Amino acid sequence: MRAAGFDVEWIAQTLPGAADADVLARAFGAGRLLLTEDKDFGELTIRFGHAFHGVVLVALAGLPAAARAARTVAALQALGDRGAGQFVVIEQHRIRRRALGAPGKPERPR
Repeated sequence: MRAAGFDVEWIAQTLPGAADADVLARAFGAGRLLLTEDKDFGELTIRFGHAFHGVVLVALAGLPAAARAARTVAALQALGDRGAGQFVVIEQHRIRRRALGAPGKPERPR
């Protein structure tokens, strides 16, 4: 990610063992998109309404690491700034986006 020019904070290095809610709060406070392979962040943002700037779920299990990295970089480059206020899922052949309102103010489920 860094080699592709992205400004990255790897939470496993800066806050190892942090709870998901704390990771999401840190990303929100820094105005960053949260890039993850952990589906739990969908529940935190969509179901429980935690504040977020944007969440990108990488759903590329089964691909070799180099292929996952290349697909993720290409998808993020294609996404550009449109990840704010969105829950994005990167899959092998498509990118799904779900707008959840303004960054930090997700819509509450009805």
